[in-house]
Amino acid sequence: MDAKPLIEFRSVSKYYYMGDNVVRAADRITMTVRHGEFVAIVGQSGSGKSTCMNIIGCLDVPTSGEYILDGRSVGELGKNKLAEIRNEMVGFIFQQYNLLPKANLRENVEIPLMYSGVPKGERRRRAVEVLTSLGLGDKLRNRPNQLSGGQQQRVSIARALVGNPALILADEPTGALDSKTGREVLSILRRLHSEGHTIVLITHDGSIARMAQRIVRLEDGRVVFDGPSEEAGI
Repeated sequence: MDAKPLIEFRSVSKYYYMGDNVVRAADRITMTVRHGEFVAIVGQSGSGKSTCMNIIGCLDVPTSGEYILDGRSVGELGKNKLAEIRNEMVGFIFQQYNLLPKANLRENVEIPLMYSGVPKGERRRRAVEVLTSLGLGDKLRNRPNQLSGGQQQRVSIARALVGNPALILADEPTGALDSKTGREVLSILRRLHSEGHTIVLITHDGSIARMAQRIVRLEDGRVVFDGPSEEAGI
């Protein structure tokens, strides 16, 4: 039996108005991502993948159509409610690690739990546990500038995981890394998927997209392929 849907786009469109011109960043996109899937959304600059990422992550809302996250329609919610759902449901991994330079690794990873009101002792325990699982248990008091790029990205993965979100949303997670370190980060994502996490990977790179089970390829704001990665032809 198929897992239940986590992400549902029902004819989602996002239009931007530039003077008299209308830019269709997303044009009637319909797709479903189920719990436990590893899906890559791939496309070149201007294809609509960043727009989809922003909507999936509750950073933006559709102009029309409906976005449903884990059974809840979120497309028309206000900013405060979107922020609450975002912190509760989504773990973000970005190309630029977005770590606080003056905070140590443990403190960086605790940040989402602070927003959720988790008590200090529990925050610390969970941050230490997830950093240790990613091979950084001996660097808890280090600051980001004392780490390599790959280690900093592992900290951002730890921060994404610490709240046990329903979804891990990875936006070009290897973009700032050399190829060897990038492969290590992708290996971590595959391991997380094997442990049951739902992962949506946003990338322009077909070779990285092929690491996912399934590929959704966008062109000009529309889905032109949605199927198994080995059939994507990229």
